[in-house]
Amino acid sequence: MKREIDRNKRGNMDLTESLEDYLEAIYVHLQEKKVVRVKDLMKHFNYKSSSVNTAVGQLKKKGLVDHEKYGYIDLTTEGRELAKEIYRKHEKLTGFLRDTLGINGETAENDACRMEHILSDETYETFYRFIKYLEQVLTRKKLDSIIEQFKKLPRETD
Repeated sequence: MKREIDRNKRGNMDLTESLEDYLEAIYVHLQEKKVVRVKDLMKHFNYKSSSVNTAVGQLKKKGLVDHEKYGYIDLTTEGRELAKEIYRKHEKLTGFLRDTLGINGETAENDACRMEHILSDETYETFYRFIKYLEQVLTRKKLDSIIEQFKKLPRETD
């Protein structure tokens, strides 16, 4: 599935979910290790070098990464901005699913990964603003109480 990136910020670029995942993985690896190689992405995704090289090549053509054959992979300024945005969305969605709704960590992580690709920027930003609003108008204790009451509600079993 392709997701069109905000044209005002990024021109006419289309990225697949897979390419977004690569950008996010490169960003996370750079935060942890300061360098990224093809073998790091192979290990991360459990993919063959040909798949990783193809994806990195596509990101390079789009001006999102710098990479010389057998060298390090780095994000361009535009790539870093986009990767940071994707990662931020992933983290916020994971946190909401896990911490607010009480979904187990692995499921929250997997669902957030899928959601980050399908939610429009408008829906995500509105959702995020709503959560921030709730946190501002309710004390932490009151919000925690509401969340605990919610978690105790019976699940529908049609």
